[in-house]
Amino acid sequence: MTEMDAPLSMPCNIQICEVTCDSFRIMWDMTPEDTARATHFFIDLSRKESRDPNRFKHRDVPTKLVAKAVPLPMAVRGHWFLSPRTEYCVAVQTAVRQPDGDYLVSEWSQVVEFCTGDYAMEHLQQLLDKAKGSAGRLLKFSVFYRNQHPDYFDCVRSECGGLMRPALKDNSGSHGSPINGKLQGVFFSCNTEFDTGLPPRDSPYGPLRFQIPAGHLLNPNVSLYFADFYCMYTAYHYVVLVLAPVGSEGDTFCRPRLPMLDLSSNPFLTYTAPQVSGEEPVFCHASDVILEVLFTEPVCLDQGLVEQISGHHQLMSLTTANAKKDPSCKVCNISVGR
Repeated sequence: MTEMDAPLSMPCNIQICEVTCDSFRIMWDMTPEDTARATHFFIDLSRKESRDPNRFKHRDVPTKLVAKAVPLPMAVRGHWFLSPRTEYCVAVQTAVRQPDGDYLVSEWSQVVEFCTGDYAMEHLQQLLDKAKGSAGRLLKFSVFYRNQHPDYFDCVRSECGGLMRPALKDNSGSHGSPINGKLQGVFFSCNTEFDTGLPPRDSPYGPLRFQIPAGHLLNPNVSLYFADFYCMYTAYHYVVLVLAPVGSEGDTFCRPRLPMLDLSSNPFLTYTAPQVSGEEPVFCHASDVILEVLFTEPVCLDQGLVEQISGHHQLMSLTTANAKKDPSCKVCNISVGR
């Protein structure tokens, strides 16, 4: 048996490092002889099976990758087969390309598992830039509002001391948003109808509406962050914003993870301080996107008013609870990794 025909040893001690939302580095132990001989590496990458598979990427793209042998650790990156926050299984082979074009290969290594990360700040900045193009003009508003069913408000009064307590953000919207499943808050809306300048009469979330003066949540003592931009196979788009009181736990969480917006100058949600004594602040919201505003602290019912809405509340198709983002929309998707 010639040296060229000698079997390659199975790669062992597989290690994954420097994991991002669309890339990772992989290394393993090889004998000096195999290191000198290997011409190619084969990477078998697949999603870990789960009851709720990630459907945000093209599932038919092959995940057996062939790469020329390089010094380890080797970088693997590609937005077309790696999704954020997704569990993967990976195994490797080493190979020597023969003169006839065939490969002498090692046995497959043991399978190791890892999970990709959230969008990094640079990816959120790309998403923010796209969202800016869809925001439209700014319209004045005066209240934030939150619709729920009577049972919700009954529970707030009887079991929570009148406080709407923060709840963990669900997985709706972009799969890689850093706040999904990690940041707690109370969601509010602020969009108004064009003809009345008031909140819409209808809601998919419930027949009762809590309204609170805008200045209670949006003022110079809060930080404003951009968190997401998405749609649900519809023509209209959603922008998720976070309002966190300065120095709060929510502010500390968001500051290194989300783009911060200038309260008085951004395309989505603004606060303009009074120019002269006796004037009121001016609050504005973007007209062409639906804003979902997450306030990271408890909100007391006594700060506002709960009333029955005048319209309908059976528009369940418009709810965004755990809504899946349309992966084919060119308006609100980014190619992470490029």
